Amino acid sequence: METTRHFTSTVYIVNDGATALHHHDRLGIRIPPGGHVDRDELPHEAGLREVREETGLEPRLLQETAAIDAPAGEVLPQPAHMMLYDINVHPDGTVGHQHIDHVYFAAVDSRAVDPDDGEADAAVWGWYTVDDLRASEIDSDTVDIGCEAIRAVGAREEW
Repeated sequence: METTRHFTSTVYIVNDGATALHHHDRLGIRIPPGGHVDRDELPHEAGLREVREETGLEPRLLQETAAIDAPAGEVLPQPAHMMLYDINVHPDGTVGHQHIDHVYFAAVDSRAVDPDDGEADAAVWGWYTVDDLRASEIDSDTVDIGCEAIRAVGAREEW
């Protein structure tokens, strides 16, 4: 059986030492904003779009990519992480669907979540500090990357 793979983007948004996570009904877990990369998008563009749609907030992407003079190209923002997630695992152990996830960090100026129509209600969102994350039952990868995002954005607060 062939495994189908889709590109996705996730953005850990940070405000005042906390990152926003929402309860995803279908998955039954807490995750940051994110989703599939559309055919006409680059991964970082998809992540920024997902943040705007899901939270109504305007993210400022944390970028650590050096400028390179490339007459026929451009440097893309480097994700903090690239993750491969099994989405559909069959009883025999074969994987039917995977997400290749580009994980970015961004700052936002507010915690006032106001999703677009059709998105999950603002009540499903919560803001988590490092201590909140460490004390939670949230998946370990989300805890570790969330803590990393809070530290990374906090180190760049002057921007």
